[in-house]
Amino acid sequence: MKILVIDARYHPDIADALVDGATAALEKGGVQFERISVPSALELPAAIAIAARSSRPFDGYVALGSIPGQAHTADMRYAETLRGLMALSTSGVVLGQGIVLAGDEGAARDLAVSHDVGGDAGRAVLALATFAGRLGYGR
Repeated sequence: MKILVIDARYHPDIADALVDGATAALEKGGVQFERISVPSALELPAAIAIAARSSRPFDGYVALGSIPGQAHTADMRYAETLRGLMALSTSGVVLGQGIVLAGDEGAARDLAVSHDVGGDAGRAVLALATFAGRLGYGR
């Protein structure tokens, strides 16, 4: 099994905390993974769509990022990111998402670490990819 981890680098320290959790879960699951980065969370769905349609797709994808900021604009960016990720997953792309929404960068970092959001995303993609494999649903 091969998983692609995609992290949004808008807040590098939060992205690193999310990636640490996700990669620890993937390593524990004994799978291979690669990592790429995009500028912000809004680019995550596009990056996954490109990778999924490439000549070397992965068995699953982990989308990681944070969206702290002013309530209205942060809520909109969060909703649009999740909408894009949900559209991919309901079309058959196996993915786990670890997107953190918080009022400020410090709160986002605290959530990422204390709730192991990245680890949850890694475990989710492992569960879904395993399920897909049992059903014969491949890359």
